[in-house]
Amino acid sequence: MKILSAQQIQQWDAFTIQNEPIESIQLMERAAAKCVEWMEERFYITKKFNVFCGKGNNGGDGLAIARMMIAKGYTVTVYILEFGAIGTNDFQTNLQHLHLVTKDIHFIQSENFFPVISKDDIVIDALFGSGLNRPLQDMSAALVQHINQSNATIISIDVPSGLSIDKSSKNYPAVCANTTLTFQIPKLCFFMAENAENFGEVHVLNIELHKTFLETVNTNVETLENNFIAELIKPRKSFAHKGNFGHTLIVAGNVGKTGAAIMCSGAVLRTGCGLVTTNLPSASMNALHASFPEAMIQLRENGVTDIEKFSAIAVGPGLGIDESSQQLFKQIVQSFFKSMVIDADALTILSLQKDWLKLIPAGSILTPHPKEFDRLFGVCENDFERMEKAVELSKQYSFIIVLKGHHTLIASNGRAYFNTSGNVGLAKGGSGDVLTGMIVSLLAQQYNSLHAALIGVYLHGLAADLALEQQSYESLLATDVIQTIGKAFNFLRES
Repeated sequence: MKILSAQQIQQWDAFTIQNEPIESIQLMERAAAKCVEWMEERFYITKKFNVFCGKGNNGGDGLAIARMMIAKGYTVTVYILEFGAIGTNDFQTNLQHLHLVTKDIHFIQSENFFPVISKDDIVIDALFGSGLNRPLQDMSAALVQHINQSNATIISIDVPSGLSIDKSSKNYPAVCANTTLTFQIPKLCFFMAENAENFGEVHVLNIELHKTFLETVNTNVETLENNFIAELIKPRKSFAHKGNFGHTLIVAGNVGKTGAAIMCSGAVLRTGCGLVTTNLPSASMNALHASFPEAMIQLRENGVTDIEKFSAIAVGPGLGIDESSQQLFKQIVQSFFKSMVIDADALTILSLQKDWLKLIPAGSILTPHPKEFDRLFGVCENDFERMEKAVELSKQYSFIIVLKGHHTLIASNGRAYFNTSGNVGLAKGGSGDVLTGMIVSLLAQQYNSLHAALIGVYLHGLAADLALEQQSYESLLATDVIQTIGKAFNFLRES
């Protein structure tokens, strides 16, 4: 699904109004009705609602929601942030309609007018929407702080007030919502970890904006969805043999970190590679064979040999960053010319030897978490800057960047893809080792580099989601994800 800028979202509204056709006030009614329908399903009529509105169209949404809730018998008090401006036409129309059904409308002209909010109340935040283009200040900022300190349940309409949808709002005042009811598509700000405390649980409400608009608009950011990934997976021919599915070399593990090599190797096998050879110290050999007897072994003491015979290589998990590990990594990037996956300690080695970036084979995939990314490419002030840098780097270099996080970002050739599968149970040691194994397995099976990254990331998260049928967020292990890869493949085939 395409992710749009604030300007493009406004254009989509205008396109719908012109081409459905529909009046803007009717589109606002449609959006408000969807919000009310959502709230009706979740809140008893005994709940008291405090609706806070600005004088833009987001405030107009809030007024329409208030009117509809009153009509359904809810107790609703409306507060309008007053700066002396008249407000948008649709805001004024909805204010006139609201005056016909209630007198419980209050104008906030200073901080002295801030109401007392009970922790048992429901707050509807309709102060500022997706069109906000500057940080909140003065009374607006103070009101947001007052709402946040109320301990009430807060529901933001479209986007929490104070949050920019397509640039960083880090350290700026913004509503900290429990739930955000956003319209039609998720917004870019919802994929950034720095905003997590602001938007809470996001629900995307379909307000039936004109579908053909998306065909006319260009964007370099999109999300990964089930059907898209399912279409990328290649069918297997009945008479295929192990040689048809590639041979992966894993260079991973060291003293005390044998598990990284084992998990990475297991993920390679479970993701469908025909053969896997793991390069690791001789002391770890028995542990690997006990876990995955299907894996072959190359002893670390002998270096990396026969490198040209492998279809793809993954290097880094648990490798170490001492001088011998650095020289081993250098040998690999100087002598292997196919795509590889570079992770963990190999990324740290690259940050110490930045000149080696130019040695990385075309089509390779780097899988840093944010701190590894900053060590390698320079410190970023916020998540938006980090995303933009990853996208620019993917144009500058011939490799793909998989920037790991709750919504992992895949940057390739100037485009960004945000993952939508996965859960907080993955926040545990070993998850990255499994992901590396899954991606390199797909590379070895002759998926192109972008498809290997997209499928690997999405399948990894999906396997973690399906593992929750037996596990919890707390109990989920990286090895559980490996065991559920097959179920994830079947889920995609059946979708």
